[in-house]
Amino acid sequence: MSTRERVELQKEQEFIDRLYERVDTLRGVAARHVDDALSPVGSGMQARLERDVLVAERSGLLAALNAVDGSLCFGRIDLTGGAAHHIGRIGIREDDTDHTPLLIDWRAPVARPFYLATGHTPMGLRRRRHITTEGRRVTELHDEILDLEDGDRSGFEDRTGDAVLLAALNSARTGRMADIVRTIQADQDRIIRAPHRGVLVVEGGPGTGKTAVALHRAAFLLYEHRELLAKRAVLIVGPNPAFLRYIGEVLPALGETGVMLATQAELFPGVHARGTDTPHAAAVKGAAGMAEALALAVRDRQALPEPGAPVVIRHDDGELVLDWEIAYQAREAARETRLPHNLARPYFAFHVIDALTAQLADRIGADPYGGPNFLGPDDLAQLGKGVAASQEVRAAVAELWPMLTPQEFLAGYLAEPAYLPEGDAEAIRRAPGEGEWTPADVPLLDEAAELLGVDDSAARAAAEAERQEQIAYAQGVLEVSRGSESFEFEDGESEVLAAHDIIDAERMADRQEEADHRSAAERAAADRTWAFGHIIVDEAQELSPMAWRLLMRRSPTRSLTLVGDPAQTAEEAGVGSWDKILEPYVGDRFEHVRLDVNYRTPAEIMDLAAQVVRAEDPAFEPPRSVRSTGEKPWTRHAGTDLAGAVARAVAELTPDEGRLAVIAPRALHEEIAAALDGVTPGAEPDLTRPVVLLGPREAKGLEFDHVLVVEPGEFGTSDLYVALTRATQRLGIVHREALPESLR
Repeated sequence: MSTRERVELQKEQEFIDRLYERVDTLRGVAARHVDDALSPVGSGMQARLERDVLVAERSGLLAALNAVDGSLCFGRIDLTGGAAHHIGRIGIREDDTDHTPLLIDWRAPVARPFYLATGHTPMGLRRRRHITTEGRRVTELHDEILDLEDGDRSGFEDRTGDAVLLAALNSARTGRMADIVRTIQADQDRIIRAPHRGVLVVEGGPGTGKTAVALHRAAFLLYEHRELLAKRAVLIVGPNPAFLRYIGEVLPALGETGVMLATQAELFPGVHARGTDTPHAAAVKGAAGMAEALALAVRDRQALPEPGAPVVIRHDDGELVLDWEIAYQAREAARETRLPHNLARPYFAFHVIDALTAQLADRIGADPYGGPNFLGPDDLAQLGKGVAASQEVRAAVAELWPMLTPQEFLAGYLAEPAYLPEGDAEAIRRAPGEGEWTPADVPLLDEAAELLGVDDSAARAAAEAERQEQIAYAQGVLEVSRGSESFEFEDGESEVLAAHDIIDAERMADRQEEADHRSAAERAAADRTWAFGHIIVDEAQELSPMAWRLLMRRSPTRSLTLVGDPAQTAEEAGVGSWDKILEPYVGDRFEHVRLDVNYRTPAEIMDLAAQVVRAEDPAFEPPRSVRSTGEKPWTRHAGTDLAGAVARAVAELTPDEGRLAVIAPRALHEEIAAALDGVTPGAEPDLTRPVVLLGPREAKGLEFDHVLVVEPGEFGTSDLYVALTRATQRLGIVHREALPESLR
């Protein structure tokens, strides 16, 4: 290393030292504020409120500072005018009167030339420097000189500008997705910073970085629209729990900790769907026609007595008869409200009660000489109260128009599926109490909740009663205050303001209400009707029409980023086509962009994977790989001992560092796991282990240094395409049965 290079390295080390000194100070201040706020406080509601707000605010800052500790600063831009800015994961300011920027957040407009500037379009930059650190120690510098007439060279010049990118692509995987904030490419940056409006579809084949782009877009939107999205939250929907664990550290590393990550199985509060469906059942449940089938099934729960077989209700003044005609009129009156089932139920009940009250009034108040009824309005009201209080009347209403929860209704529907072809009905049939909810059930539960509605009148009445008690209590406090007022002044009026002078009882009661200090993401997770500020869906092509109905209810503004690849559609219920997904909701009013560069998969592996798709679609064009490793994929016949052959191949492929995935059909997992140390079949995969065993759909969105695909002939085209494109370095194939023609 030259003297000049050592000087430059030392300068950057001194800056990093100063930066972390400032971060440590901020961290200490935030921690002290949290500790102080958590110390005992007065019993007043205002004191507790201030404490909770401070704890939430400072805890969020502390979490962000802790999360970005590694590789906090990764770049520097030198402008032609002489100014320079260091770029990092979050923004840090000096502790001076001007709050001078010390580190520029990568999302700030001033940082954008770091990602977009080129020699042809330098965007005012003289030099772009990539800074590599290990912990708090600077280890490497890579410079790109963008002003070609500038003779100042540091000695770290990277003439291609690819050194940092290629180093990141070739580095060993850890089992957790890393952010790409240091290496965002120009085409990715344009998507990340796309305007926050409408629906943006990001399509890209394997390895194009579409998931990383989506996560960085979430971080950018939270930075750019903090006030709005901090209140409404951002939802990120992923294909499976392993995927969410895989990406779980990306946003915290970018300084964002308040995003809600969920799979489809977690999108109905109170239900975590762990069951499994057959492919046929999942396809039936996901089909758009299920919405109409469920709506008709709800109407079936609004029953009528059989003609000629009325419901007879005993009463002190004789029997009351709830016949078909009364029930029919009551049902039509309730349906005319166009309210959901549970919310329309009181209208049905009121009509029934009125009709039965009229029967009773005719019986006991009729004038035997044909004159008007002897009962007045007060008498009729009293009779009506008695009818409404009758347990038999209530039971009859509950029988004809029951109050239903989504879970009760759907369990009953699945026990006796209706309005479906016989084969489809049999595929989803499930006895009550048999098995757990499945991910495909979650959109049906949500649809049922929409059809049924929630009758919260009792809860609202209780809340209002409690509020009136608080107002009465507050009024008493103010009366005491007024009675205790000092009248020491000659004119009989005190110049000292008392509580009753500045606040009334209602406002005082409002101030005593407990505030909800959960984050927006935490509140959203518990509220089925929550409207998110923005939704990002990964592997969006896999979601069913019923799942899209659920998600669109969560996004009334239609602010979404959809990420996926129709060529990788594997789920039987998956829509696959962007037009088909979006037409019912936004028509053709969406923006569609493509990522065509494959950063993950070496060219040798991508060529083989493309053959698989071209066997069905000769016009298929895969994304272009940016690198080649010289390692061609290999195939090996296992003979009669498949598990043994897999174990030998794993021993051959297992890297000194990094990760290896064995991707095999589920039916073979027990046999294979028995031959591999530390691998448990059926367990949630721990992606941080050196070797993991997955099915092809579990592997979606993941990447590994090396991959071993077992029995590819048992995979469908899409599943095989996914399995073959997970490796960043080497790919092996072991088979006992015949290989697909496309792999020979």
